[in-house]
Amino acid sequence: MKTFVYIDHFQGGIQPASWEALGLAKSFGTAVALVFGAGVDDVAKAAVEYGADEVLVADDASLADYRPEVYASTLSALASSHNPELILFPTTARTREMAAMAAVDLNTGVLTDVSGLEANGGTFIATRPIYEGKLLEKTTCSGKPVMATIRGRAFPKPQREEGRSGTITKVEAKGEAKSTVEGYSASESAVNLGDASVIVSGGRGVSNNPALTPPDGMDEKQAEIWRAQQGFALITNLAQVLGGAVGASRAAVDGGYITYAHQVGQTGKVVSPDLYIACGISGAIQHLVGMRNAKVIVAINKDADAPIFKAARYGVVGDLFQIVPALTEAFKKKLGK
Repeated sequence: MKTFVYIDHFQGGIQPASWEALGLAKSFGTAVALVFGAGVDDVAKAAVEYGADEVLVADDASLADYRPEVYASTLSALASSHNPELILFPTTARTREMAAMAAVDLNTGVLTDVSGLEANGGTFIATRPIYEGKLLEKTTCSGKPVMATIRGRAFPKPQREEGRSGTITKVEAKGEAKSTVEGYSASESAVNLGDASVIVSGGRGVSNNPALTPPDGMDEKQAEIWRAQQGFALITNLAQVLGGAVGASRAAVDGGYITYAHQVGQTGKVVSPDLYIACGISGAIQHLVGMRNAKVIVAINKDADAPIFKAARYGVVGDLFQIVPALTEAFKKKLGK
């Protein structure tokens, strides 16, 4: 069975879920990686080292910037000529758009946000979350080839074999772009919650430290935000010790405590870390949707009846301003930091 795997990358950074998709493809048979862009030799080499049996590389100036018309047309042309049974993508904004456009060209469909995939004869059965993650459904695609975007951290990542050799074949870019890219700008430093194995998140409770006296001259709202920033400093320290990322609830973002890039939940990032520590988060359904797939959830809250405890494997009822620093020091000793 031949499977195409699109390797998603941006400015030299490869989406880690691309390798998870490659590992999944290998479990079905032959995995052919697709690498599009300009000057992408390093990406193609990495695809071989992560296990690709073959890499099809479209290296062309027209692909230097992601533009869906050219990328989708190139993918459609390769699928038509190579006839893969399955095409896998990591789930990103780019791949959702690209997969949908290519599916129209190929007269097939796309299974989105897949967290499980199995082959039953000539049929692929996908598992995906529905109803805000409350239920899992099994679904199939009647078109061929089957196209699927996979949820990050839902499948194991293969080990990289440095120096592994494989077949790298150059192919032509197809189609004509209808748009141009004038440049890029970043509003803030990137927060990589989707790939984090550990996330420490804060909620509205991080602003409720009565022991802190705000500087003179602050009004009530300014004092609230100042207290919250001191609380998030504690959360950041714990995240750094654990090698993790800092998350937040919508209430914390709406309160102005931290930027939207950190928001976990239905209207933020959906994450699947190995460890999720929720500090001062009550556990509204909007937040639970974004983190319920974490392997281990630890909740710290002074309210013993907070809904977050129903989702947590471990719960600590108490003052986060005492518990979080104590955890940080304990992990420092345990990890030798």
